[in-house]
Amino acid sequence: MKDNELYVYYGDEPGKMVKKILERIRIEEEIRPSDLIGIKPNLVLASRAEEGATTDPELVAGIIEYLQGKGYSNIVVLEGSWIGDRTSRAFEVCGYNELARKYGVKLIDLQRDAAVSLEVNGEELNVCREALAVDYLINVPVLKGHCQTRITCALKNLKGCIPDSEKRRFHTMGLHRPIAYLNKVLRQDLVIVDGIYGDLDFEEGGNPVQMNRIIVGKDPVLVDSYVAELLGYEIDDIPYIRIAAELGIGSADLRQAVIKELNQPQGGGVIKKSAKVEWLTSNVVEDQACSACFGNLVHALKRLDEEGELGRLKEKLYIGQGFKGKEFQGIGIGSCTKGASKSIAGCPPVATRILKELKALI
Repeated sequence: MKDNELYVYYGDEPGKMVKKILERIRIEEEIRPSDLIGIKPNLVLASRAEEGATTDPELVAGIIEYLQGKGYSNIVVLEGSWIGDRTSRAFEVCGYNELARKYGVKLIDLQRDAAVSLEVNGEELNVCREALAVDYLINVPVLKGHCQTRITCALKNLKGCIPDSEKRRFHTMGLHRPIAYLNKVLRQDLVIVDGIYGDLDFEEGGNPVQMNRIIVGKDPVLVDSYVAELLGYEIDDIPYIRIAAELGIGSADLRQAVIKELNQPQGGGVIKKSAKVEWLTSNVVEDQACSACFGNLVHALKRLDEEGELGRLKEKLYIGQGFKGKEFQGIGIGSCTKGASKSIAGCPPVATRILKELKALI
């Protein structure tokens, strides 16, 4: 797999989906038999994945099954939850204790780990020893919003690999610069983004947006640049992405990215909506919409609301495969609604595109 490649698989069965991607990219070709493989999920707190905050254990199970099927047995799952919760509790509530028993993998609580002091650009960082000991690190963040940094994904997920005292200090430093610096000293070899459910704007969950996709890449800067676009942000809206690119950690140039969608989004199922999502989409008419397309629309409407423009949107928005081949008045979202009097193309259109075109229409 090349650094400029991103693989996307749509669906709602994360274990099966991730194995399909791993079979395609063949990561075993870059892992030695003796390597210690570390899997770093996002278990920021003790909350089930469907609440939009934590990595689905089925996704991690799929990774483990694939690796064990290739003969790898030296696998650990490591995490350090946020200061307000205990990793041990998150392991239990989020389904990771059961996963560890089933597959015989070790769980490492980084809240209990010793730290190593490292220097980046004259700044001292304390990083958990067990995280640095891993030979091949698979980062498995959640595709979600964040109340301070706007998004959290590949680059920020490594914050779980520092002691609680360092997490506090990162906040006093403004988060963005230390997040980028951390990725300079702690390398991730593969990023597998859990984009099944992710919170609309808060890392703790509670307002999940169903987006039904997995994104895989080797470059965490490129992954985060792509994710920012999916959630309706420009790259410069997320300072740590640009800082990480300037440090040489990866590329933020999506024009050079090769995005490979291995399948097409499927509609027709029931899309779960929190109260906030229901409110944001009160002007939306949905008929057999793909959750991938609907999720991008939700994030675009959230950005529109943040800019104080949502109230100006008077026309109905139409989305879903039920509008294929039909002509009607209104604003259509996605390729299925190209018969609308006004239509925003894409399958699915990213949130930045939806946002830009909606602003031009209202």
